Amino acid sequence: MEYVTLSNGIKMPILGYGVYQVTKDECERCVLDALKAGYRSLDTAQSYFNEEEVGAAIEKSGVPREEIFLTTKVWVEHYGYDACKRSVEESLKKLKTDYIDLMLLHQPFSDYYGAWHAIEDLYEEGVLRAIGVSNFYPDRLVDIASFARIAPMVNQVETHPHNQQTEAKKWMDKYQIQHEAWAPFGEGRNGLFEDPMLVEIGAKYGKTTAQVILRWHIQRNTVVIPKSTHYERMIQNINVFDFSLTDEDMAKISSLDKEQSSFFSHYDPNMVEWFVKTVEERKTKHRSEEEKKAW
Repeated sequence: MEYVTLSNGIKMPILGYGVYQVTKDECERCVLDALKAGYRSLDTAQSYFNEEEVGAAIEKSGVPREEIFLTTKVWVEHYGYDACKRSVEESLKKLKTDYIDLMLLHQPFSDYYGAWHAIEDLYEEGVLRAIGVSNFYPDRLVDIASFARIAPMVNQVETHPHNQQTEAKKWMDKYQIQHEAWAPFGEGRNGLFEDPMLVEIGAKYGKTTAQVILRWHIQRNTVVIPKSTHYERMIQNINVFDFSLTDEDMAKISSLDKEQSSFFSHYDPNMVEWFVKTVEERKTKHRSEEEKKAW
């Protein structure tokens, strides 16, 4: 395994296992498989609704907690100072741990400054070993890096060959913020796995297109967290440290950049409204569940 060193000196595996869209029913088994395959970095979030399953798998795995780099994220409805602190305490319980290696703010909306001040304090208390953000575009990233007491150590954003985040990466590098990719394969949209150039490069090394993409990320010094529910693919995804892409290969892959999201833009006001609606729906659902418990 290769590592990156965050701005505070903490070492983070450059490749981990992500559990976005892994169901509660499958999550514990998948995390156990990932740990068996050799992964030592796990990425979850409050909004994935599987923190408890991740915590159970870590406990059952027999892998010492200190060998695992554990990331989770605070969701928007828990922003603001007090709500954020309470949500972190809840995440700690669900994950069955007394510290989290990396805590991210999941979205750049609502009172993210209040939430950031909360995780700054928790970081200084030693509850969080590193703190960062997710989905912060350069303008908001520079804002919080410049005006917060502690600058983010990581920014996790959509990054793959069709959306390479070249400009955003420049700003992350300038402020010593580690670039981390979500959707490192772009979920295979727009025929990415079948791209003839990537297939050709993979054939040269006896590697799959997915392995070529992961190697490209790693050589850009971008942390990756590929997700799979299949053990064989987990093994494939971690088996990317025995070859290197040439400068020519890297340049060819650079030419695939469409410079736009394969999913959505956080600059789009319609998308901001969607997030608002989602948060309100979740609050309503939570209130209904609490009322049922009261009965």
